Amino acid sequence: MADLRINLAGIKSPNPFWLASAPPTNSGYQVQRAFEAGWGGAVWKTLGDPIINVSSRFAGLNFNGQRVAGFNNIELITDRPLEVNLKEIYETKKRFPNHAIIASLMVEPKQEKWHEIVKKVEDVGVDGLELNFGCPHGMAERGMGSASGQVPELVEKQTYWTKEAAKTPVIVKLTPNITDITATAYAAVQGGADAISMINTINSLMGVDLDTWNTIPHVAGKGAHGGYCGPAVKPIALNMVAECARHPEINVPISGIGGISNWRDAVEYLLMGATGVQVCTAAMHHGFGIVEDMIDGLNNYLDEKGIAAVTDIVGGSVKRYANWGDLDLNYKVVARINRDTCINCNKCHIACEDTAHQCIDMLRDEQGASYLQVREEDCVGCNLCSIVCPVEGAIDMIEIESKLPMTWNERQAVIQGVKCDVQKV
Repeated sequence: MADLRINLAGIKSPNPFWLASAPPTNSGYQVQRAFEAGWGGAVWKTLGDPIINVSSRFAGLNFNGQRVAGFNNIELITDRPLEVNLKEIYETKKRFPNHAIIASLMVEPKQEKWHEIVKKVEDVGVDGLELNFGCPHGMAERGMGSASGQVPELVEKQTYWTKEAAKTPVIVKLTPNITDITATAYAAVQGGADAISMINTINSLMGVDLDTWNTIPHVAGKGAHGGYCGPAVKPIALNMVAECARHPEINVPISGIGGISNWRDAVEYLLMGATGVQVCTAAMHHGFGIVEDMIDGLNNYLDEKGIAAVTDIVGGSVKRYANWGDLDLNYKVVARINRDTCINCNKCHIACEDTAHQCIDMLRDEQGASYLQVREEDCVGCNLCSIVCPVEGAIDMIEIESKLPMTWNERQAVIQGVKCDVQKV
């Protein structure tokens, strides 16, 4: 079996699967149950001045029969006294010394506040700190969370204040509610961050009840924007992880968060540069026991690939993630329909005819039976037909021989060179 141990900026864990700072890590009872189930680490639900939470606070997005494809919440940081949390952190770490316990922190943007809370949580034996600069609701309206996380100067300054007092590694958790997450990631690095984690939840309104006209969820007839997470956010989060992983000046480990539901999702994050991953919504949906399948699946994957340690795949796909202008304009794939597998539902024909490039013909064979065929000379390889096809393997995207590679940037350089030669003449 492969070695699943990780070391994220000095924080050691028996496997890369951590619970994210959220309702599942709200108490020592929960974190200890999670460790018993097999989770390698947990980021304790964000600590700060206790607040009062509202009721109700969660909402789920169901899509095409799938429950909780997306998840929204308006719950804030811990509403339990700091001293109670600290006592339970101490007890949990004492019972599980080899598991990672990270304290998520959020206080006012004042130097003395950060120094004070850092000392308190480190005194009870945490393995690291995670600065919550991402919460988009409630706390942001008070000048904390994403209100700080959207301002690079505040991210850098508060990271620096934390590092002044911290003896354990500092992870900065970033908000996705920003145009360019690399700006705040770089600010965290400049402030001395040992690692970054992303993404926190996305600003969202889950929906409106068409009978009552109340928002979903609502509190006594009024609603507020909340944080969006779950499987639906994975592509957004994965892109942000990749952008930071390939940035030459963001040279710290990454803890990947966002829509991770199984071992396959975790492997994608690791390949795109994350050293480990954090999970929340999937655990809330299915319970702590899902980590068993995650561990088994990751082990089997690494064994099948002949890879000795999970750390060997970290960043394996980063070099393949480029800017659009660096893609080969001459590379070509076309769709081919497998007549033996096709069920003639015509989904591909409708999609291509109405919304793509009108290159799938409806034909009849010698016996008069209808079939579909792609005019490959007109196919641009957009993938739409294979995406809408309900039968696995009925449509393949086939790579065909192409010209010598030519990117947009290379093309523009050639054009510019010709223009310069003409001007000289």
